[in-house]
Amino acid sequence: MTRQELTYWVALALMPGVRTRRKNDLYAKCYVHSPRLSIVELFERRSLWGELGLSASEQELFKAAHSQLASHSFLVEDLLSQGFDITPVDSPEYPRTLKANLGVSAPTVLFSKGNKQLLEEPSVAIVGSRKAGELSLLFTRNIAKRSAKQGKTVVSGFAKGVDREALDATLASGGRSIIVLPQGILTFSSGFKAYFRHVAHGRLLVLSAFAPTAPWSVELAMARNPIIYGMASEIYVAETGETGGTWAGAVDGLRKGRAVFVRWPEPGEDNANKLLAQRGARAVGMEGEPVDVPSEELKTKEQREAEDIDRRILSVLKSQERASLRDLRERTGLGWSDAKMKRHLEGMPQVERLKDKSRVFYSLKGRRQSDLFSQAGEPIA
Repeated sequence: MTRQELTYWVALALMPGVRTRRKNDLYAKCYVHSPRLSIVELFERRSLWGELGLSASEQELFKAAHSQLASHSFLVEDLLSQGFDITPVDSPEYPRTLKANLGVSAPTVLFSKGNKQLLEEPSVAIVGSRKAGELSLLFTRNIAKRSAKQGKTVVSGFAKGVDREALDATLASGGRSIIVLPQGILTFSSGFKAYFRHVAHGRLLVLSAFAPTAPWSVELAMARNPIIYGMASEIYVAETGETGGTWAGAVDGLRKGRAVFVRWPEPGEDNANKLLAQRGARAVGMEGEPVDVPSEELKTKEQREAEDIDRRILSVLKSQERASLRDLRERTGLGWSDAKMKRHLEGMPQVERLKDKSRVFYSLKGRRQSDLFSQAGEPIA
């Protein structure tokens, strides 16, 4: 890719006021346009902006970005001269795993330094709290060492706690790692000095999706988390709370069908690891081995409450041959309306609805009812 093309890609990536998904969507329209349009033509052929679906406000933003091309050109020259790489989303060197996991939300451009071959290798993300306990840090070291032995690249975010432990344990074991920065790559000078040997030997890649001179910020740290998860084929959670970046990333991964593993907590631990397993993450032990967790332990609070409601209803129906809605409301103490109770009963496969003229009753399916209609029921709604 030419330096001119890289300049236009950087202009697109750093354009304020347009979401990443929208930027990628606009380039996708160029890609399928007949004839196909280049990134340069996206900026230069203004007569096509309406055809590509740019709104009036977006066209103004493109004009403003175009006016900054000279400064972007200097930035590109500076980055390349210092040994940094610039990888647009349409490049064959762009990580396929990241693109597959994030789709059109994948970063438009990646800025990096180090061994780009690591982007194509099997990868594992080890994530967790900045204030993780010793058990979580030991788990992190174990997974990092195992991943290194298996030839898998470990992805981390360079934060204190689990992130830094994963990085250092991987490199100490002779493995390879990718750091995903919550800041611009040009602001990581101290990190490059500390890990220069590993970068030079091809065992470490440092990567950023943000403006090269952007300082660290909470917002960038949160925006960085999906990239960490998106870079990995497998996600190992050492420790999580019920809120925060680790929890949000893991739950999003589960929602998308990703391979998410969580350390099964010891009794008395104050974390949300068990809740994450109840959400569908695979429970593992300290070495990453599968844990045979009793099904009762994996039930969510909502599932337990639903089962308790069903037990109360079934207990009433087992104690008498049939019951009206009023009977069930009063004896279960649920405080529900007739309509809500009726909806719930109709969703229970063990319960059947029976009629007698203007009355309706509920009973257990398959039960003998020799004197079913000896008592009055409720009027049929």
